[in-house]
Amino acid sequence: MQSKSSIGDQVGDQPGAASSRRRLLVRGVVQGVGFRPYVHQLAQRYRLAGFVQNTATGVVIEIEGEQPALAAFVAALPVEGPPLMRVDGMEQEDLPTLGGVEFVIRESDASGDAFALVPTDACVCAACLAEIHDQGNRRFGYAFTNCTHCGPRYSIIEDVPYDRPLTTMRGFAMCASCQSEYEDPSDRRFHAQPNACPVCGPRLELVHGGNPQQRCEGLSSPEILAEAARALLEGKIVAWKGLGGFQLACDAGNAAAVRLLRERKHRLEKPFAVMVANAAAARSLGECDEAEVTLLTSPQRPIVLLERREGAGHLADEVCFGIPVAGVMLPSTPMHDLLFAEVMRQRGADVPLVMTSGNLSEEPIAIDNDAALRSLAEIADVFVLHDRPIHTRVDDSVARIVEGSPMLLRRARGYAPEPLWLGLGDAEVLACGGEQKNTFCLTRKGWGLMSQHLGDLENLETMAFFEETLERMQRLFHVSPRAVVHDLHPGYMSTHFAKRWACERGMQAIGVQHHHAHIAACMAEHRLTGEVLGVAWDGTGYGEDGTIWGGEFLVSGLVGFQRAAHLRPVLLAGGDTAVREPWRIALAYLQDAFGEVPEDLAWRPGASSSAFETVKTMLQRRINTIPTSSAGRLFDAVASLTGLRHTVAFEGQAAMLLEGSSASAIHPAYSFALEECAGAATQVDLRPMIREIAGDRRLNVTPAIIAARFHATMVDVITEICLRLRSSTGLDRVCLGGGCFQNVTLLRGCRSALEQQGFHIYWPQRVPANDGGLALGQAAVALARIAAGL
Repeated sequence: MQSKSSIGDQVGDQPGAASSRRRLLVRGVVQGVGFRPYVHQLAQRYRLAGFVQNTATGVVIEIEGEQPALAAFVAALPVEGPPLMRVDGMEQEDLPTLGGVEFVIRESDASGDAFALVPTDACVCAACLAEIHDQGNRRFGYAFTNCTHCGPRYSIIEDVPYDRPLTTMRGFAMCASCQSEYEDPSDRRFHAQPNACPVCGPRLELVHGGNPQQRCEGLSSPEILAEAARALLEGKIVAWKGLGGFQLACDAGNAAAVRLLRERKHRLEKPFAVMVANAAAARSLGECDEAEVTLLTSPQRPIVLLERREGAGHLADEVCFGIPVAGVMLPSTPMHDLLFAEVMRQRGADVPLVMTSGNLSEEPIAIDNDAALRSLAEIADVFVLHDRPIHTRVDDSVARIVEGSPMLLRRARGYAPEPLWLGLGDAEVLACGGEQKNTFCLTRKGWGLMSQHLGDLENLETMAFFEETLERMQRLFHVSPRAVVHDLHPGYMSTHFAKRWACERGMQAIGVQHHHAHIAACMAEHRLTGEVLGVAWDGTGYGEDGTIWGGEFLVSGLVGFQRAAHLRPVLLAGGDTAVREPWRIALAYLQDAFGEVPEDLAWRPGASSSAFETVKTMLQRRINTIPTSSAGRLFDAVASLTGLRHTVAFEGQAAMLLEGSSASAIHPAYSFALEECAGAATQVDLRPMIREIAGDRRLNVTPAIIAARFHATMVDVITEICLRLRSSTGLDRVCLGGGCFQNVTLLRGCRSALEQQGFHIYWPQRVPANDGGLALGQAAVALARIAAGL
């Protein structure tokens, strides 16, 4: 194999080769990732003249030299390069030669039709980690060390092009040493916009909680981190200003500390994420194969869901509360890494730390120092602050490995605002998403630009976060929507916002059915056109008939869909109360299957006799009830029938326990029936299954076997309906969508069974299957309808 220099010598020394000049416009993630110095080095390798320049539309390169060298440069450009680079397109144009002899890096140009892809925040790289642990390095122990390959991006950018004056680092004037690095194209920190060192960069500050807060003046960064580590090991709670917002930390092995954090944060049972020092520590907590290690150590550093290792005693029970998976992540910033090093120095062992969002439950994470001191004063004992402003709050992403590939469950830090190519026309729209796990999506020049995870739109604070992020992304990507898209649910805050926004601007408002959006999101991610069979299973989605859908089989394109089949509806007694109390849904299924709860059924939901009788009456007389075909509510009902959980403290808790309890051995499915109705959707009748579950309960069959048989039944239902629809439509592509397909047992079972029958299976991976992916589907539907003139 030739070395780079020898290849360049050979190309550049070919006699008689004609000179040419070419202009390249490179689009993708090519700003703020070390792309320009890479281009400079590549041009030197091939002895080319010209320039490279950041613009608001992408990176412009003009190269001049002998034709073989130009061809070699163009071929190598998208293939090699810095680790965070991603080239999505490259336009080429031949130009007259100018006879230049130098290749230069020009200053950025912000003029023109601005649209450039903004890089995501990236975890600290290995080279920077080596520096902060090297006592001879000038950045030894420095918590804000970064280079062109790592560090903050999206969280500090205020506008494009991505240059220091347009970031929150503009207030930190670089010292001579940092400036020299910044200006040297051969240096790893050439044009690293957050470049800093202990002399000129951001600094840590320690504040003890309480009233009034006590600021600790004059402490060095190592002393601050040592104090924070000491507080954690003493069972205290530390509020920590991270990359995209505040985090709350405590010793994950200290049950009392975890309980205290739950009480103060008002987060009673929902699992906490845990941060550990390295991949070896992650393996001690959960089953971790090569794909999971790769995801844990990726530049995105998401929280990765791992199957908890049998007998792992490193976590207090209060961290996961019986959920068999643990959310584990590795340090993403130099601050985190230095903290773990200090904990190791003081304790002499790895200590897993709870690392959860710095907020009260369901509110946006805090990003401002003074606001955090006020809002988190009743939670944290110690605050570790710094003076680098956060422009955009970004929570941690959540993912897991399914069938060997990453599947995002929450798309935020490290992934947002990375765009997805839709290729459905240049129309600019705003898709507002749903109510839970909200994200929105803007479109521009064929791209889908999804926001980071914003949260549940159930309070004014989160709605303000939505509007604030929308204003910033419109400015950042220079988007002026001509239409706004919303869910059909009339009660969603996102729906109210969309209609008001459209009315104020005199633009079109487009309603998209919830489950159609789920399937469209999967189609858009995988760039599928035409029609597919869509299986959309989730908890709640407003149907076109005004009822609550959730167990849907669609024949779907992007423009429209047909509801081909669905689960037989049962009644929700008390609306949202039934969501919090799955025993109510179990009672509805029992009454639907038997007409009455069998006297000999060993099922005691723990509700008071009066409440139980009231709900029975509500169901019998259809008082304050609404029909639902929801698959999510079915999972909850079966969790109650097996005795696993009758009430829930957070969304999905019962279903997670049901999946986690399912026996790994193969067990036969339960029975079900299909009700064909002329001119109407087929109904999946699960009353036979409910009767058989009741029979298993009478025989004291374990919850693990009932759960396994239930999951097998759900796979059989999906397979049978897809077979029937293929027979009638000829379609053999199946898209899976909706929160139920975060259930890995269900997803794997469906993929295996359907592929054995010759289907091509697609499921969401780059965007969440849950409502966090709705906005992408809404945007795709709107673009398709606009392109079709509808």
